[in-house]
Amino acid sequence: MSEAPNVPPADDALTGPGHGTLSVAAILAETARRKPERTAFVIGGRHVRYGELWDQTRAYAGALRDRGVGPGDRVALLVPNVPDFARTYYGVLALGAVVVPVHLLFKAEEIEYVLRDSGATLLVAAAPMLAEALPAAAAAGVPVVTVLVPDEHAAAVPAPRLEDEAGRAAPIARYASVNPLAPATILYTSGTTGRPKGAVATHLALVEQVHVTLIDAGDVRPDDVVFGGLPFFHTFGQSAVLNTCFRVGAAVLLLPRFDPDEALEQMVEHGATIFTAVPTMFLGLVQAAERSAVRPTLKYAVSGGAALPLALLEAFENAFDASVHEGYGLTETAPTVSFNHVGEPIRPGTVGRPIWGVEVAIADPDVEDRIELLGPDVLGEVVVRGHNLFKGYLGRPEATAEVVVDGWFRTGDLGTMTADDVVTIVDRKKDMIVRNGYNVYPTEIEDVMVRHPAVAQAAVFGVPDEQRGQEVHAAVVLMPGRQATAEEIVEFTSSRVAAYKFPRVVHLTETLPLGGSGKVLKRELVATYSPAPVPR
Repeated sequence: MSEAPNVPPADDALTGPGHGTLSVAAILAETARRKPERTAFVIGGRHVRYGELWDQTRAYAGALRDRGVGPGDRVALLVPNVPDFARTYYGVLALGAVVVPVHLLFKAEEIEYVLRDSGATLLVAAAPMLAEALPAAAAAGVPVVTVLVPDEHAAAVPAPRLEDEAGRAAPIARYASVNPLAPATILYTSGTTGRPKGAVATHLALVEQVHVTLIDAGDVRPDDVVFGGLPFFHTFGQSAVLNTCFRVGAAVLLLPRFDPDEALEQMVEHGATIFTAVPTMFLGLVQAAERSAVRPTLKYAVSGGAALPLALLEAFENAFDASVHEGYGLTETAPTVSFNHVGEPIRPGTVGRPIWGVEVAIADPDVEDRIELLGPDVLGEVVVRGHNLFKGYLGRPEATAEVVVDGWFRTGDLGTMTADDVVTIVDRKKDMIVRNGYNVYPTEIEDVMVRHPAVAQAAVFGVPDEQRGQEVHAAVVLMPGRQATAEEIVEFTSSRVAAYKFPRVVHLTETLPLGGSGKVLKRELVATYSPAPVPR
């Protein structure tokens, strides 16, 4: 009789989750402990120190804890670029809970959707956002606490102030221990079909993104002052500005609402050394420089969010005597995938090389069930794998399986990569529009437009625009016997979606161009309605 094979028992030390911990909250907590007197924020001429900011964050966390917020709970955050964003963001993370940042331009229906889909148990909303936030939260059945409500208006607002509750709460002593792969944030994005999806990012992905930026890709130091005009509700502002600066102890110059002339004035007054922005901000600053002789002494600038036109890159470099480093990333990749690394020759028109620990390849875009890699300089779909990938789309395993194939994340973007790993983004695989650095997803807008009683069909598409990168257009077919003007349809749509999403131009047409399968050929609409090139 043969002996049973010697199978070792299961060993948690080999197969279990382990005992290591990692928290994004440490980014603020550790810097505050080491450098409490250094400036974290400059806003309106006022300096907020790291030590006091962490003390305030611990008090906010204490108030949230007293409301029952704990590990794994989801807290939605609708706050502009002010210190209260950081106090709440890191306070939620310090409790082991998950932050759900909400786009500041969202209307009530959009906010309600995010609250319901994310399973948020609380919404923290700043005073300027309450007109949309309060009805959204009421519809979703989610309680609201406010920040920034002035004393004279507090009694009229039907929600308590977090500042007041923080003043009565016992601050937390330390941030909670969480597994490195635990969820930290849920940021909403969507493809060209369906409603927005919540992309879940881990503490590991967010912290490692910061470390790679500081060690390998950028050059942010404790004495730098970084322009903080990028919205913190977006992954670019959170990772490239807030978390990166706080990890090294640099100062962030806050401007709650971007105004080019004020931005230039503030950057000069407070000695900004790094400008991180989307292309529309670069354009605004170049135009502001034409109206002013003063300049900050910039080390360099970082562009992302959309392709930066070469002419604008050159105009910025000429106006500010600073190099511009362009990169590429997505919400699902925490966000940076590749970058024109500081200290290396810049390749204008490209998005540089993959960052450390992240692999980029080009795959056949027509093969959907597996990844078939292509060779150098061949156009295909950009695919990514590495420490920066998200956990998946919240509650949508099928959608996750569509984009994560054979361990690679399919970006949906078309591009090329040279033999020495320089990536160029050529086009989008689908029909996403990028207006002023914000993603606009046509199907979401079309779903709103067809609610108009006179609209039978709507096709939303982007046309090239020198100022905004792309402008949102729509071709609309009316119901038989119904009448509506283009202006009426624009007004109908703009009242139901965020300001950056609605079509500025509506073309009334009798039919839409259709392909053999019945799908609208949006490339034909783009060709028909795009402005003619200006002769040079």
